Amino acid sequence: MNIQNRKLLAAERESMILSEISSSAGSISALSRKLNVSEATVRRDLLSLEKQGRLKRVHGGAVGVPSGMEEPIFEEKESSLAAEKSLISRAALSMIEDGDSIYLDGGSTVLALAKLLHLKKSLTIVTNSISSVLALMDSGHGIIIVGGRMRALSRTLVGSLTEKSLGSLRFKKAFLGTIGFSVKRGISTTDPDEAYTKGLVMQRAEAVVLLADRTKIGVESFASSGDISDIDFIVSDYEFSPKETKELMRAGVKIVKA
Repeated sequence: MNIQNRKLLAAERESMILSEISSSAGSISALSRKLNVSEATVRRDLLSLEKQGRLKRVHGGAVGVPSGMEEPIFEEKESSLAAEKSLISRAALSMIEDGDSIYLDGGSTVLALAKLLHLKKSLTIVTNSISSVLALMDSGHGIIIVGGRMRALSRTLVGSLTEKSLGSLRFKKAFLGTIGFSVKRGISTTDPDEAYTKGLVMQRAEAVVLLADRTKIGVESFASSGDISDIDFIVSDYEFSPKETKELMRAGVKIVKA
């Protein structure tokens, strides 16, 4: 990106910032160098863009905000923020004990957790995720696959048919992914059938653990799965504000920082 010697207009800076963070997070210091402006100016631009709903400020910078009505293909989700998802999945792994019965939802962060479960012994794993099944085939754990409508975009089995598979089952812990999460609305996703299945799972788990990287926080998608009172833990690299933390704690949600 070539920055001219002339002073950039605010609209030009904002357009350049959005371009810089379209594929990854952008730090304030890096954006300051790119735009040849002070970090204070960058902070003001980020605040303006956040108010417009075009990005989300995080500690030290900002990330792009995906549309709540759109969902990237699974390969894109899996490669995005891989380091952060690794940290989240390892924090989630520490919550699992040998011999637990657990549920694994779809989603790339939950898949990252599935790939670590060889480090545990004698688990009973229930899942609607085709990707997790493939990752766990040689794990030695007991695997139960939930039946339902195949949703290719998320590689999951979802919808009303899943109720027959889940009806008689109970889990110690359920690990869920999401398209969006907000303190106001809870978990939401793009597909009503997927939201329905998530709701069934939350009713059958002793503890519900949401795995969500920072790009999912504050995003509201099309179909709700449940409000924050349905969640017991949220594992994330997002830095919740004091107000958000207070609301989550009031609802009984424990924050696990990755």
